[in-house]
Amino acid sequence: MPLIHDIPQLHSVYIFSNNESQHEEWTTKWQKIKSFHTDIDDLCQSLKIGIKQLNQDSIAMSFITVNEMASTDNLNQLEPTFMYTQIFKDILLGMKHDEQAIKQFIDYCRKNNSMSPINIDRFEKEYHAQSAIWCYTSFNIYSMLNYALRTLDADAIITMGFFMCRLHQQIQQLHQQQFNTDHGEPFIVYRGQGLMQSDFEKLQKLKGGLMSFNNFLSTSTDKEVSLEFADYASAIPDTAGILFIMSIDPCIKSTPFASIKEESYFKEEDEILFSMHTVFRVGAIRQMDNNNQLYQVELRLTSDDDQQLRLLTDRIREEASGSTGWQRLGSLLIEIGHFNKAEELYNVLLEQTSDESEKAYYYNRLGYVKDGQGDYEKGIWYYEQGLEIRQKNLPLNHPSLATSYNNIGNVYNNMGEYLKALSYYEKDLEIRQKTLSSNHPSLATSYNNIGAVYDSMGEYLKALLFYEKAFEIRQKSLPSNHPSLATLYNNIGMVYVHMGEYPKAVSFYEKSLEICQKTLPSNHPSLATSYNNIGSVYNNMGEYSKALSFYEKDLEICQKTLPSNHPSLATSYNNIGSVYNKMGEYSKALSFYEKALEIYQKALPSNHPDLATSYNNIGNVYNSMEDYSTALSFYEKAFEIYTKTLPSNHPSLATPYNNTAHVYYNMKDYSKALAYLDRALDILQSTLPLTHPHIKITKESIEIVKKKL
Repeated sequence: MPLIHDIPQLHSVYIFSNNESQHEEWTTKWQKIKSFHTDIDDLCQSLKIGIKQLNQDSIAMSFITVNEMASTDNLNQLEPTFMYTQIFKDILLGMKHDEQAIKQFIDYCRKNNSMSPINIDRFEKEYHAQSAIWCYTSFNIYSMLNYALRTLDADAIITMGFFMCRLHQQIQQLHQQQFNTDHGEPFIVYRGQGLMQSDFEKLQKLKGGLMSFNNFLSTSTDKEVSLEFADYASAIPDTAGILFIMSIDPCIKSTPFASIKEESYFKEEDEILFSMHTVFRVGAIRQMDNNNQLYQVELRLTSDDDQQLRLLTDRIREEASGSTGWQRLGSLLIEIGHFNKAEELYNVLLEQTSDESEKAYYYNRLGYVKDGQGDYEKGIWYYEQGLEIRQKNLPLNHPSLATSYNNIGNVYNNMGEYLKALSYYEKDLEIRQKTLSSNHPSLATSYNNIGAVYDSMGEYLKALLFYEKAFEIRQKSLPSNHPSLATLYNNIGMVYVHMGEYPKAVSFYEKSLEICQKTLPSNHPSLATSYNNIGSVYNNMGEYSKALSFYEKDLEICQKTLPSNHPSLATSYNNIGSVYNKMGEYSKALSFYEKALEIYQKALPSNHPDLATSYNNIGNVYNSMEDYSTALSFYEKAFEIYTKTLPSNHPSLATPYNNTAHVYYNMKDYSKALAYLDRALDILQSTLPLTHPHIKITKESIEIVKKKL
């Protein structure tokens, strides 16, 4: 037991043994041990109950607190898991599924050991002969579906889409048969389960608010059976046992539900099964039997949905665009950061079509995927294939041409080729200004992108001007918590960082983070960006422990969601290295910097500015370690890239001048140090506000050097 007890994947242990002397000692010492058994049938029964309890407790839920209903911005706002699984449901239920989908599911189960080999063979033979409900209850599919929807596992959700569709349709049919009147009497169903203490604390604050079950929801008309599950859960550490008492009005049509007693594999259970995404209004919460770990919670089925949620979900549905279900699904996969699955889907769709406009669309989407994966050369290739088709078939001012120009500009921007990026962005803007209204959202995108290029080129006032134009449009046309507003807050914050106005930067970054936390899955790349940006400000302000905390959150998401050679992962390594360098932990700093450099050398062109940043960073560490010749060699590599790719007065050019000056200062060659500092100051004063911290620091360094001469 000591070797396996603390493995996170291990939930429960059931022991088959005749050694009764160990029972009490082990059960007291190891909390994951649930029971000892001397009878094999008794053990099997306990395992069945334990598995069902685990499935009951692990269903995906969302909590929506109501705080001062009349004024809060977050009135009844559902969590991201609800939003994205709801859209998955909308798309998958609207698609046609063929025999190939069943085969793909069976192959998936075999590859991932999702079911036992015996059950996979049975499913393959019996699926068409049995109802979806019978299969759902017989083959442990409810467990697979629970996990997929709780973790937003896009691969599993797509693979099970055909089954979700069939199960929903059967529940709908049974609902129409069983509740075929608009005047049915309300009735009560029950559900017993465990809630983590943190989730229960959310639930306690929910009086009058909403909660949703983001899966197919199993309930019972038998209160005692449900109470057993709640009672069992109440004995688990850090878990509250909950008996949900659900009041159901059959006249509410928001989510179909039905008694499945006659259809289920388990005929003895009085189960009412609801389709996905059932929303309830929360009523009274009461402690039961003087047990502070056991509670009953009253819920009432509701068709309510608040305006803010509806606006946001509708907007994301629009972004999950496309003329077919498959196209919409591809857009959603990109929206939630599943680039590999989106690429696989678009390649299949590209092979299947002979329509030129569809080909152009798929080439563009594949270009977007490759850009998101950091494969910029391939991204441009796909975008150019799409652009070539559109130039042959569309008028010169067609909006789709603007989209192509914009997309190619994005990739060149990511590659650090800012003048090329600006050229494509201006072509995009020219078309949009001629064909769209002055407050059209697509114009905001154009302004935003041009702002980003000017920021990268060190022209910060121009960058702010374009970002503000974009913000003005988006603020009028989007809900206050839309992810696109978060992106703009991030961008404006970054300009203020570059201008040295750190308090303003933190303010904008925190607005962005607040939106991302409310509207995106917990491992979405945009959250990583927010954490990284806030970390950078704290790093610049000298608050290194805070900076490290945010950088590590960023790195954790990047490692989970990005390929191992993605440039954003290198940025995370660079930032953590920077903090360790400033904290004097040079070996740690060098380790992170070298990881970043290795990625950049594989993923970026040899003259990309991010490579120069890496060379600078490594030079800084060697300078701190008093290895001056090595430090100078890295600074020279950085300077070589900057002079090739940046304007002669770009603020980034001041960095290698400053760094080289510090090396010569440490080597006591004060005249050379002063010459490099003077060059750095000339550049900074020509491009930055005179109050910028970098100017102040450089002037102070010059005075220190002069005293040595």
